[in-house]
Amino acid sequence: MRWGRRTAAMLALGLGVLTACSAGPVGGSTAVPTFASSDVRTSGAAAPRIGLPEDCGTFLAPDDLGALFARPLGSTAMRTIKGVPEPTVGRTERVGCRYSASGPGGGNTLLDINLGRYADTAAATRQWQLNTNAERSDGQSRDLAIGTAKAVAVERRTETLLAVVYGVDTLTFVLPVSARAPGPPVDRLVDLALRVLPRDGASQPSPPDTPAAPPATPTTTEPNAVAAG
Repeated sequence: MRWGRRTAAMLALGLGVLTACSAGPVGGSTAVPTFASSDVRTSGAAAPRIGLPEDCGTFLAPDDLGALFARPLGSTAMRTIKGVPEPTVGRTERVGCRYSASGPGGGNTLLDINLGRYADTAAATRQWQLNTNAERSDGQSRDLAIGTAKAVAVERRTETLLAVVYGVDTLTFVLPVSARAPGPPVDRLVDLALRVLPRDGASQPSPPDTPAAPPATPTTTEPNAVAAG
């Protein structure tokens, strides 16, 4: 009987120990580790590129130009030409866009757009002023305002040119007479500029004020000013 009582006591003690081990802390919970936001890493997210787009279609799609020029769908081709920087004048990038007719009887140039990006607005304005002074010597010129952008239009016998400075960019639109675009050439180029400038501004490091969208149909502009919208 003495050994039986001792054995029962030892079994009871063992069961108590097992119960205590299996039970969690009373009224508590397991701590969850936390991490500072700097420890969190995301994958696959690329920062948007700040710079002139690699494809001219970002500014003006071929079929959009074809519609403005009353051309059949799919009859306008586009070519993007990447230029080189020119540190001596502060130019960091350059892109050329050529739109031409395609299909039977096509091939002639409809529109050229040349875009230059500069280190700052002062460099862009300085180069724009230099270029427009040279362009004025050959043709009839007039100053324009396209929203917050400054522009000069030059009309020649074979083409009409619109040179614009907008933020850190210069944009030159050249419309050949052979393109036979409907409406007065300067009005047509201003309408095109109003479509391109907002997309160009969105690609600049500090976007300038965006000109208003063009009206549904071109309107006649004043000789010395063009109202945005």
